[in-house]
Amino acid sequence: MKNKKRISKVSLIHYVRLLYRTALFILLLISYIRFRFYSEASVIESVEKMPTIIYITWAVFVVEMIQRFFPNRYESPGCQKQFARNYIKSGSTEIKIHDNNATMLVALIWIVFNALFGALHMVGILDDGIMVLLCSAYSICDIICILFFCPFQTWFLKNKCCSTCRIYNWDYAMMFTPLFFVRKSYTWSLLALSVALMVRWEITFFLHPERFSEKTNDYLQCKNCSEKLCAHKKQLNSLWKQIEEYSAERIRKLRK
Repeated sequence: MKNKKRISKVSLIHYVRLLYRTALFILLLISYIRFRFYSEASVIESVEKMPTIIYITWAVFVVEMIQRFFPNRYESPGCQKQFARNYIKSGSTEIKIHDNNATMLVALIWIVFNALFGALHMVGILDDGIMVLLCSAYSICDIICILFFCPFQTWFLKNKCCSTCRIYNWDYAMMFTPLFFVRKSYTWSLLALSVALMVRWEITFFLHPERFSEKTNDYLQCKNCSEKLCAHKKQLNSLWKQIEEYSAERIRKLRK
């Protein structure tokens, strides 16, 4: 029990986000199924009949994004390393960001992947409801990448953790990409703000690459991490292994 660490406040916030984003997806999915099976109003029309839902959801995501423009101790170090106050000089002048070349590949894959959905939407195979559902699903996947498994980290970027992620602040722009095809003021405003957040991130990287490198910024060292997701993930992996071992043992006994 002594080796177990309490979940950090930053990680707890991620879990809260996972909870309400999942709830939102379920509500949207139920609305879409009702539309398809009972020929009721579409997802967009159903939601617009309850503008309070739009206002609250829109406001939550806007507040989340606006917070990213400023230093915030309740946000992940992965997005906070861009700020001057979080730049702790290591003494080294060697700026090394080994995953930088992979960012263009990730961007290309993401654009092509979503362009396929966009093309299907433009020819009428997919409707606005599917694009909104896709966006909501992306929002859940965003938190899953942080808490459990990130394919971008594992397969492309090869960074050690979220704190050193080169594209951390691309998340909202990637999340809201499908909204480009939903012509509503509240959808396009979310997309515009997310793109502004990503552009600001890229400008900061261009002007101050030393803040993004472990070699030059001690803020990115494990000793200064406030998120402690690595310890959390190790505990989850350990629990999963225990479950697998228990299941294997139960199966072995049943086969006797």
